[in-house]
Amino acid sequence: MNWLSSSSGVVLTAYHPSGKDQVVGESHGKGGEEATSSRRYGQYTMNQESSTKVKERLPFDRSGSQDSLDEVLSMEDYWTELENIKKSHENRQEGQEAVVVKEPDEGELEEEWLKEAGLSNLFGESADDPQDSIAFLATLTRTQAAAVQKRVETVSQTLRKKNKQHHIPDVRDIFAQQREAREKSPDGSESQSIGTNENKSQGKEDQTSSVAVENKELIPRVPEDAPASETDINLEVSFAEQAVNQKELNKERMPKIRGNDASLPSFRLPKDKTGTTKIGDLAPQDMKKVCHLALIELTALYDVLGVELKQQKAVKIKTKDSGLFGVPLTILLEQDQRKVPGTRIPLIFQNLISRIEEGGLETEGLLRIPGAAMRIKNLCQELEMKFYEGTFNWESVKQHDAASLLKLFLRELPQPLLSVEYLKAFQAVQNLPTKKEQLQALNLLVILLPDANRDTLKALLEFLQRIIDNKEKNKMTVVNVAMVMAPNLFMCHTMGLKSSEQREFEMAAGTASVMHLLIKYQKLLWTIPKFIVNQVRKQNTENQKKERRAMKKLLKKMAYDREKHEKQEKAANDADVPQGVIRVQAPHLSKVSMAIQLTEELKASDVLARFLSQERACSYPSQNVSGGLEGSSQEHPASSENSVAAHLFYLDFPSVNTHEMADVPQGVIRVQAPHLSKVSMAIQLTEELKASDVLARFLSQESGVAQTLKKGEIFLYEIGGNIGERCLDDDTYMKDLYQLNPNAEWVIKSKRR
Repeated sequence: MNWLSSSSGVVLTAYHPSGKDQVVGESHGKGGEEATSSRRYGQYTMNQESSTKVKERLPFDRSGSQDSLDEVLSMEDYWTELENIKKSHENRQEGQEAVVVKEPDEGELEEEWLKEAGLSNLFGESADDPQDSIAFLATLTRTQAAAVQKRVETVSQTLRKKNKQHHIPDVRDIFAQQREAREKSPDGSESQSIGTNENKSQGKEDQTSSVAVENKELIPRVPEDAPASETDINLEVSFAEQAVNQKELNKERMPKIRGNDASLPSFRLPKDKTGTTKIGDLAPQDMKKVCHLALIELTALYDVLGVELKQQKAVKIKTKDSGLFGVPLTILLEQDQRKVPGTRIPLIFQNLISRIEEGGLETEGLLRIPGAAMRIKNLCQELEMKFYEGTFNWESVKQHDAASLLKLFLRELPQPLLSVEYLKAFQAVQNLPTKKEQLQALNLLVILLPDANRDTLKALLEFLQRIIDNKEKNKMTVVNVAMVMAPNLFMCHTMGLKSSEQREFEMAAGTASVMHLLIKYQKLLWTIPKFIVNQVRKQNTENQKKERRAMKKLLKKMAYDREKHEKQEKAANDADVPQGVIRVQAPHLSKVSMAIQLTEELKASDVLARFLSQERACSYPSQNVSGGLEGSSQEHPASSENSVAAHLFYLDFPSVNTHEMADVPQGVIRVQAPHLSKVSMAIQLTEELKASDVLARFLSQESGVAQTLKKGEIFLYEIGGNIGERCLDDDTYMKDLYQLNPNAEWVIKSKRR
């Protein structure tokens, strides 16, 4: 039996090495009871009861070709690394507490998913007012809306079973509001609806609920007749929508990993005129929306392709609050930022990489050859004591020892670098039908990682690529590196279930495959898909409309209250005014009201004069209304009256921003650069104008200290309009972006670190 070919379709859940040689059939009989008890909780740790003897591998079919031999040799790297990890764990002999992972109860998984997706107000106590989610739901694609609807239905049914006291909305009611809102839309835009049956056993149309999804320019559909390149990654259309359209065309499974880069295609991102958006380019409030949408999109993609996506949650346990090894990334960074403000990657991790690189990346067997176990143990203890004191002697650390320490650091993280929540989702990537879909899923998973995990993973992958770049001398190809690193990222942080030899092999091949993808396509994985950025733009636009409606309603209420108050005050004043006397109001002057006796000769000018005479008396001691200094009595009364009139005008009409009043012709943008010597410049938009051209114009006019600024130190930002803030890449065509966001401001500044 060929194990690699038989691994397709198997959902890999755990690796737990056993000290006893077992045949495949024994795991069902002897381990069944133990597997059942471990189904609810698992431990992120290595099993310590295994023997030191290297287990015999079950035979598997070999084709006899050189490719098959290379594959076997690469897998030997994997098993050797696993045995080294086992020995290292035994030598450490530290009672590190295992992270307990809780498998959610029925409905709990979907409830947690809705919270993570920013849709917690679709159920529970806040479900009575789901209006806040309407703008969000309106931006979803058909497959995304179906994923949300499926989980809302599950949560609603579960809560009904538990007889919750609060109101449980029907999923059809929630999405019906969205549909009605679209029908009332003044722009008359078309909408499409998809349906799901509340009772899946009945396929009747009268039981189908509709989810309205706008078919707008911001969320383009896949053209049916548009041939897509095999190696082009389309970022403009939802990945799940692409999967629906291409499901019948892409039925081939991922081939075996071969011993060279040619086994994986070289995917590319076609240039987008509005610019490519990378992780770190957006403002935090927009990045939060991106994460919500990425989770929904990932779930929709897995749903379409029939792959189970289960999130897990680590039960809170006591972890180390200081030190280097076995310390959560967040605590490590807090320690490091006290020494080096702005640090985003643990200092110990950076130092270990630097030490390995100082020894030369051409060293044969780098990462594969382990350091001496006792030296590693002693180095760990010494680092814990001396690292933050700055007294540790890095020159004494051998290169292979530093590599072993780096892998040990990753293994001993209390929670895996790929996170407890998404570790299984990373492992499940291998079960997606095509390499393109695997890449798309990894892209979304990288977006979903916590910042500290994502930044550390990026540093690791870049370091691994530098090792692979020297493969001719160090004999470490991308496959070798993937085989060595996979156990350190996956196998030491998997559910503690005892597995058969076949499942161990399947898990090994699968996780090494995912590791291979992470290394190979790392430059693509930190890109935020354009369709998600466009959905964020649409959400911001809808939220702005909602805020304007709320403000309009508030102003209307304030005007009504003011009018009511004035009427009441006028009625009270009129009751006190005798016959033949009028009361004149002047709310913007110091004398706000005056009773004036009506005579045959009284004119309007006389009334104004009386008020102005009172105004002068109040304003002269300090400063007159026109802004002149005390004693400027040469001012003509008429000019004083004009000053009062001007004063009244500015009270009624707030000053307008000079930037808004600037006479900027059509097709011209004004770019601000508050930190440069040239703080502002009007720039004509042309078809060929790029963000790099705008930066070049500013930099060419710099002088003095500012002249030392380099191109990579400052960036052009798109701020406001339908986006919070976005750093533009050099190849962004300004006219195309201006048409997408005409209300944005354009600012040159340094990048937020």
